[in-house]
Amino acid sequence: MILYQLSCDDEHTFEAWFRDSGAYDEQAKNGHVECPYCGSTKVAKAPMAPRIVSGVSDRAAEPTSSSDGEWDINKMDQNRAQEVAQKILDAVGNIREYAEKNLENVGDEFAEEALKIHHGETQERGIYGRASEDEARELEKEGVQFVRLPGTPRRNG
Repeated sequence: MILYQLSCDDEHTFEAWFRDSGAYDEQAKNGHVECPYCGSTKVAKAPMAPRIVSGVSDRAAEPTSSSDGEWDINKMDQNRAQEVAQKILDAVGNIREYAEKNLENVGDEFAEEALKIHHGETQERGIYGRASEDEARELEKEGVQFVRLPGTPRRNG
């Protein structure tokens, strides 16, 4: 497993785990790596600073850096990373399931419908759907409160 520090075109930074550098490259090329803050798939590796280890006992559990900046972690850390990643995926899945059961799906009309609700032009209700980056920025400028969820479920690479 490799931990990358990533950055989207809106300059949000976040970390993500990948099986190896090839898995990152393939997922990024196919648009499957998304910013958790804005949903952008225009993502690149960000510079990373190595963690300084002070004691010999700490070194056994520390990741090691390879020449291309990848971080390899030991088996214990790998299992923990997989547990955390699965919890995150489960939480996002629960939010999606709640939205699908309790909110109205307005599809690609999300931004338009959210603005109508915000301006009192239509009935206030819970909705979900899709919005482009430009539409999301416009909603933010208008003061519309909404939550972004990652798009498609991530595929194991």
